[in-house]
Amino acid sequence: MSEPHITDPDRDEPKKRVFLRRLLWTVFGLMLTFVVFAFAFAQYSVHRAFPQVDGTIQVDGLSAPVEVMRDSMGVPNIYADTLEDLMMAQGYVHAQDRFYQMDYWRHISSGRLSEMFGESQVETDTFLRTMGWGRLAQQQYDAESREIRSLLDAYAAGVNAYLATRSPTDLSLEYSILGLTNPDYTPEPWTPAHSLAWGKVMSWDLGANHEAEIGRALILGVMSHERMEQLYPPFPGDRHPYIVESRGSETAAIQAIHITSEALQAPLRSASYAIDALNRITGGGMETGIGSNSWAISGEHTPSGSPLLMNDPHLAAQIPSIWYQVGLRCNTVSEDCPFDVSGFSFPGVPGVIIGHNADIAWGFTNVGPDVQDLYIEKINPDNPNQYEYKGAWLDMDLRTETIRIAGGRTVEIEVRSTIHGPIISDSYGRLDDFDSAGVELPEVFAVAMRWTGLDDVPSIVRPIFGINKATNFEEFRAAALLFSVPAQNLLYADTKGAIGYVMPGNIPIRSKGDGTLPVPGWTGEYEWTGFVPFDDLPTSYNPDSGYIVTANNAVIDDSYPFLITEDWTYGYRARRIVDLVTSNLGMGLDGHATMQLDGFDLNAERLLPFLFEALESADVDADDVQREALSKLLKWDLQNFAGSTGAAVWNATWRHLLRVTFHDELPEDLHPQGGSRWFEVMYHLIDNSTDEFWDDVETSAVETRDDILVTAFRDAVDELVDTLGSNVSEWTWGRLHQLTFTNDSLGQSGIALIEDRFNRGPFPVSGSKSVVNAVGWDAVEGYAVDWLPSMRMLIDLGDLTNSRAIHTTGQSGHAYHEHYIDMAPLWLAGETLPMLWDRADIEADARATMMLVP
Repeated sequence: MSEPHITDPDRDEPKKRVFLRRLLWTVFGLMLTFVVFAFAFAQYSVHRAFPQVDGTIQVDGLSAPVEVMRDSMGVPNIYADTLEDLMMAQGYVHAQDRFYQMDYWRHISSGRLSEMFGESQVETDTFLRTMGWGRLAQQQYDAESREIRSLLDAYAAGVNAYLATRSPTDLSLEYSILGLTNPDYTPEPWTPAHSLAWGKVMSWDLGANHEAEIGRALILGVMSHERMEQLYPPFPGDRHPYIVESRGSETAAIQAIHITSEALQAPLRSASYAIDALNRITGGGMETGIGSNSWAISGEHTPSGSPLLMNDPHLAAQIPSIWYQVGLRCNTVSEDCPFDVSGFSFPGVPGVIIGHNADIAWGFTNVGPDVQDLYIEKINPDNPNQYEYKGAWLDMDLRTETIRIAGGRTVEIEVRSTIHGPIISDSYGRLDDFDSAGVELPEVFAVAMRWTGLDDVPSIVRPIFGINKATNFEEFRAAALLFSVPAQNLLYADTKGAIGYVMPGNIPIRSKGDGTLPVPGWTGEYEWTGFVPFDDLPTSYNPDSGYIVTANNAVIDDSYPFLITEDWTYGYRARRIVDLVTSNLGMGLDGHATMQLDGFDLNAERLLPFLFEALESADVDADDVQREALSKLLKWDLQNFAGSTGAAVWNATWRHLLRVTFHDELPEDLHPQGGSRWFEVMYHLIDNSTDEFWDDVETSAVETRDDILVTAFRDAVDELVDTLGSNVSEWTWGRLHQLTFTNDSLGQSGIALIEDRFNRGPFPVSGSKSVVNAVGWDAVEGYAVDWLPSMRMLIDLGDLTNSRAIHTTGQSGHAYHEHYIDMAPLWLAGETLPMLWDRADIEADARATMMLVP
């Protein structure tokens, strides 16, 4: 007979500890095994996704062999006998190096992110489907000429030829990770409409002036019209340059309407949140300060006697880069095969967006025209699908969109549209619960968007193909005529010595209003009556000055008879570029490369004397750290270099100056992010020491300008001590202003193990907002870089082999590939690489040669 078991806690406790220890070690071992296996599998997946770039590959559909030579940085030059073969090979090469990026982009443009990433993207897809970009892209393709369709078809066939050789996990590492949460996802074949839809996304990014329109309307909910206008000052044409000289015409009278009811605030804010979410995905938005630089110098001001052309577009920081450098070369240049071009393309889009051919070079900067208007539509209280227009109830256009979600579930949404465009307030937030008091607004209303990007306009590839083969300014301008949206500043130079400028685009003519605020849709008074005729759009050819500078500044002064926009970038970069150009006439390509890295801060130059005076007269003595910080600021050369202590002190002071001046009165979502608009606001505000914006409404005292300046400086020093320590000599701008190249999708997953596979950084970086080296940061969020010069290009029209360029990360979109991040150290150091042009130079630097054969 066995004895009864008696539990002895003292004796059993060691057994429990042993069991728990063994259990923990077992769990740890399993986790370690899983991590090691996952890492090993990921590394295996990484390398098997690397494309074949040497040898011979059979590609069905080619008419003749195509040669692809990749240089030491992975830049391909593609040689073909026909234009269709050239486009097919470009599609194949894009897919080899960047297909996941292309796949992600097409899901953005067509509103299908939920298919890849699940429920979290349904709201974004809802807004994107409301805009209908994918549907419009298909309509553009259907309306294209047979010639353009054949080239788009050839490009898509090249992409699909590569897809046919690979499983999803063989295409890119991202698909292996995506498969853990969405195992059923398989990339579909590429279509020509996918290439065109990305043009809609870029048009949105580069023409989104609705943000200023919404911002004004929201500010009017909390302050007077006069104070709102202080926050949206006019372009300072008395101090900063225009792109084109005035024609001397009288300005057409503009009549504005202001809808100020508090009931409008909620739907506008809902729409604003939706737009912000989309901009975080696309990296877009028309925040003043973001933009691009370009300038052309005629031969009379260059050592060689031939023109120079420089361009650095400012776009979101991302990896892989938004650009893919490529040469597209017809073996024999002819009317049937006219391409002999080198430069920068968008993965997923055929042709070269920015670059040069044998005769001309061109660059782009954004115009930022007002091509979006918000209309307040009066809705029938008895029928939500009817709206009033000129006294009659009209039926809305209705369509149903089905959003497919990873895992199999679907969601159906109804998109409503009026004659003005889609109802965007349906996408985010219901209006039923909002107080509709106020005589300006109807009982039931919604917000519709009118935008040129939703019109029936030519696709982006038509003007791009035309520019790629242009040989002179007349052909260039004719191709630019087709650039309906987004409106761009197109800069030009040629090998015969000419420089020029064209501003194409559909710029609306309004019967009433100036586009700065939402307007009543029901009256019919605020319609677009047409577009500015192309022959009346600003242009310039061989100006007397011998140079042309575009940096998102105002194109032309107020004597121009048509309204382009009231929301220009305020010209601080343009002012500095013009000053540098005119002070250094005769400078060569190296000098202009140095100009692209200039970080001189015109905002600091204006404000620092007031800060120094306020600190000198402050009642309370500064501590040792404040005194040393002030000493560094007094000695600062106003350059925003990464190693500068003065730049660190100033930018922290500027950030806190915006906070203590404006956060007390502005809604949180409208707090100043910095940039040229706030430079200009403060330029004027600083002269009035008792303006009511200086007073902090949250205190009982009445603060003045000097009070706020002193507070901002001291708060900045406190922040720097907390962040960087109390040794001021160790403070540098680069320790604050850091750049992390982030993968647009999985790089923002929130899972460090995944993010580390794709993201690279942080790196200390020079530059700042609204300086020539425009490396942006958000004064609300902190100092981390959010946009930057996405590439830098310098073209020598006297000797194209001297031309140089670089983009931010590398040619490859495959994590751990040798060309994934190899350009970044050079870009960070301000260096550029030769844009190889002569075949002998291309062959000499070739590291891989691939033959694509029928």
